[in-house]
Amino acid sequence: MSNQQLKSKRRVKLLNIPTDNSNKKSLILGSIIATFIAITPYLFYLYQHVPETRVWENWLFTYDSKSWDDANFAIWVFTNKIIPFFFILIWFFTCRHWWYHVLLVPIAMYIYQTIGIFNENITHIDRFELIHLIPVMAIVIPSIYLIRARMFNKLNTANKSLEELEEEFMLKPKGLIGKFKQYF
Repeated sequence: MSNQQLKSKRRVKLLNIPTDNSNKKSLILGSIIATFIAITPYLFYLYQHVPETRVWENWLFTYDSKSWDDANFAIWVFTNKIIPFFFILIWFFTCRHWWYHVLLVPIAMYIYQTIGIFNENITHIDRFELIHLIPVMAIVIPSIYLIRARMFNKLNTANKSLEELEEEFMLKPKGLIGKFKQYF
C-alpha cells in the first residue's frame, strides 16, 4: 500500500467520513429534512397561489371548499396546521432526549385539528380537542413519569448528576459528523 493510500485511510478514519451505506443514508435523510425545514416558508405561502373562489380547479385536481366559501382561506388554515405538525414530527423522530415521547401529545392535537378542518361544520374547528387528547395523555404522561422516576431512583442510588443520567438515556452520535449532526 502506498504512502498516499495510508494517509487517505487515516484521514477517512479521523474525520469519520461515512463509508458504509447506513451512514450515507443517514446523511441523505438529514439533507432532505434540512431542505424541508429550509423551504417551509415557501410552503406556507403556497396558499397565495390559490384563488379566492369556492371551487379551485387545476390540472391535478378540483377542490371544493364547501362551507369555507373560499379555497384560499381553507388552504391557509390547512398550512397553519400541517407545517407545525411536520416540525413536531421531525422533532419527535430526531430527538435524543429521554422525554421525547411527550411530543406525542401535540402531534395528536395537530392531527385532530387537521382532520377537523375537513369537517363540514366549521363552527366547531379547534374546539374540544382536549377531550379527545385525554386518551393520548393518559398513556404518555404516566410513561414519562415512570421514566423520570426510574432516572431519579438511579440518581439516588448511583450518586450521578441529572446531566449524567440524561446522557445515559440519550443516543450518542459517533464521530465528528455524528457530533455535528447532534447540534443541527
